[in-house]
Amino acid sequence: MLSVFIGVNYYIAWRLCQCVKPCFPRINVTICSAGVCIVLILVMLSGFLRFLLPISEKVKHALGWLGAYWMGIFIYLFLFFCAVDLLLWLGGLIKVVPVPVPSAFRQAATLTALVFTACIVCYGTYHARQIRHVTYDISFGKDTLAEEMKLVLISDLHLGAVGSEVRLTEIVNEINRLQPDLVCISGDIFDNDYRAIEDPDAAAGLLQGITSKYGVYACLGNHDAGETAGEMEKFLERSQVRALYDESVVIDGRLVVTGRLDPSPIGGFDKRKRRSLEEVMADVDTELPVVVLDHNPAGVDAYAGIADLILCGHTHKGQIFPGSLFTGMLFPVDYGYYRKNSDSPQVIVTSGVGTWGMPMRVGTDSEIVSIRLH
Repeated sequence: MLSVFIGVNYYIAWRLCQCVKPCFPRINVTICSAGVCIVLILVMLSGFLRFLLPISEKVKHALGWLGAYWMGIFIYLFLFFCAVDLLLWLGGLIKVVPVPVPSAFRQAATLTALVFTACIVCYGTYHARQIRHVTYDISFGKDTLAEEMKLVLISDLHLGAVGSEVRLTEIVNEINRLQPDLVCISGDIFDNDYRAIEDPDAAAGLLQGITSKYGVYACLGNHDAGETAGEMEKFLERSQVRALYDESVVIDGRLVVTGRLDPSPIGGFDKRKRRSLEEVMADVDTELPVVVLDHNPAGVDAYAGIADLILCGHTHKGQIFPGSLFTGMLFPVDYGYYRKNSDSPQVIVTSGVGTWGMPMRVGTDSEIVSIRLH
């Protein structure tokens, strides 16, 4: 993995240095590529490791922005450089392009890749900020929900990620506009490190502003962990978000909501560990409809005969193309509604309302989910 990462960075650096070679004929492309490669690697790593550095908070946040945007640029530069190089190679095979390829052709191909990358990064940044509303209709066939209940689901806020706090006001306003009976957050409220949140008090105040008849409930995702897990827990208490740590609550005597801890937290949940499904569900009244918040949809089939509806996030539906091509292979369902068979629970996986890493979405949406339960 490390070799591939270094190799891809070197390839990008080499293509960039090739592009400027005609303007600076004295540069050594190999040495220039090695130097640029080191800079590119440091930019990417600084976004993840900035809190380990003895620098000011402003510089840490600046490195976070730089690293996040470079991640998206890095992916699309690599894809477009590969695409134009493939076209040049094919052009050479069919004798449309001279062999060896003239430097002018390579320079034009590099500039083309740069323009396409800039366009798609700008689009992805804009599109990630647009919130889409999705609606599902779920029937349990149990008398306790003869009167319809409206549940609003969000996931993957990733507070602390680039742009997450700026969009929080709009997210809360959109939730309140739906006038929900119940709000559920299916994990990844944080982005690994509580310290990454620029204004925790303001963020907590905004989450307190969510209005719903029966409150706000959440489960913890793989990013809601690490050495600041205790601070995250206190933040949720201040925000009036009821985190369910492998436990259940009964809503108005009509519905059970169970929240699971993620099976693979990054850095651990302090002293908490995910309990077995049998332990968690042992005392749950299955005469009532059972809704489970479980961040990762990988294990949804294990709930057959135990739960009625599973609400998940985690996948982001790949977030940017071509990521969506891979998430569909990795999970039983990576997005939308799923039910394996008539004996299995119904499952809804949301693409999330926030972003991880690069603040971009290409081929996916930031969304808020409305679910009519009856």
